[in-house]
Amino acid sequence: MAKRDYYEVLGVSKSASADEVKSAYRKLALKYHPDRNAGNKEAEEKFKEINEAYEVLSDAQKKQQYDTFGHDAPGGAGGNPFGGGNPFGGGYAQYGDNMEDIFGDIFSNVFGGGSQRGSRRSSGQRGEDLRYDIEVSYLDAMKGAEVAIDIPKKETCRTCRGTGAKDGAKPKTCPQCKGSGQVRYSQGFFSFSQECPQCHGKGTVIDNPCSACRGEGTVKEKKTIKVRIPAGVDEGTSLKVTGAGNAGANGAPSGDLYVVVHMKRHGEFKRSGDDLHTEISISFSQAAMGMEYDVPVVDGHVKMKIPSGTQPGTTLRVREQGFPKLGRNVKGDLYVKVNVNIPKSMNDMQKRALFEYAKSMGEISKDAQYQNDSFFKKIFG
Repeated sequence: MAKRDYYEVLGVSKSASADEVKSAYRKLALKYHPDRNAGNKEAEEKFKEINEAYEVLSDAQKKQQYDTFGHDAPGGAGGNPFGGGNPFGGGYAQYGDNMEDIFGDIFSNVFGGGSQRGSRRSSGQRGEDLRYDIEVSYLDAMKGAEVAIDIPKKETCRTCRGTGAKDGAKPKTCPQCKGSGQVRYSQGFFSFSQECPQCHGKGTVIDNPCSACRGEGTVKEKKTIKVRIPAGVDEGTSLKVTGAGNAGANGAPSGDLYVVVHMKRHGEFKRSGDDLHTEISISFSQAAMGMEYDVPVVDGHVKMKIPSGTQPGTTLRVREQGFPKLGRNVKGDLYVKVNVNIPKSMNDMQKRALFEYAKSMGEISKDAQYQNDSFFKKIFG
């Protein structure tokens, strides 16, 4: 039976990069690995085929020969000009350190552990990390604050002191894994470990479990934890509280607590990074003549100079009235958009004054005389 094209086997194009070839191989190797397809001869053959293809396409020199001559490349033995190709024979040995890189993640996904080189006792005994989402006001985010939060979490059982055993009895060494928490299997060239199915990685078993925690060594309780909110936090900031997660089993370390910050909306301000944005409204006379304005900030007011001749929509900056940069002694700025109010109605005195102003600006004839409201409307429409 004619060999399939190696690019077709891996499902990549001839222009695929080394990373793309590697990624395609890893997915297929995971899918057709013999330990996931026990007794499936078709899967075993596919596994051999994709390994043979990867051995060639991952080697620059072999790839060049294959691209030039195809399966008829000169050299080699046993009907395979490139050598190797047997996943349970010498083919793997030729990969060297590359095999550790390729199969490390596959073993982790398939078996929940590592290869023989990286095998270790299961880390599952460490307490789980927890997440808590909290809403923070603009003022607390600007000044910093300390908040108390109530979270349900696993605490060490007081009855058995975390052993999980009744009446002070000690857990026994697991007979299957001999206390290692791992059991080792061999498959051809490979040797790998996975979590012990009897003790679930603990290394010990309990004959008489504690009635309070049912042998878990932990009980669920509501715990009040104080969290320091540093000045400058923003939406999505994650604060780590070491050791405040779930308690570990059998005296193992506790997990951590991650407090994720969300910003409450503010009626006057919008935040953009460390900067603040707001809007104010002034009269057209104030915009024309200029003034000093008490502009609001998160924690009060500050003086801001509005230059004479300020146009509607102008944005003015007030330095260092924004949020502090997290972990730095620097602040953002406040940006103030100025809106100019045009009066919808005026009394006769105000209209006369505006008439004289318009005449002084040359907008109407110097000889024109203000007579009445209808005359004013006729001039200005």
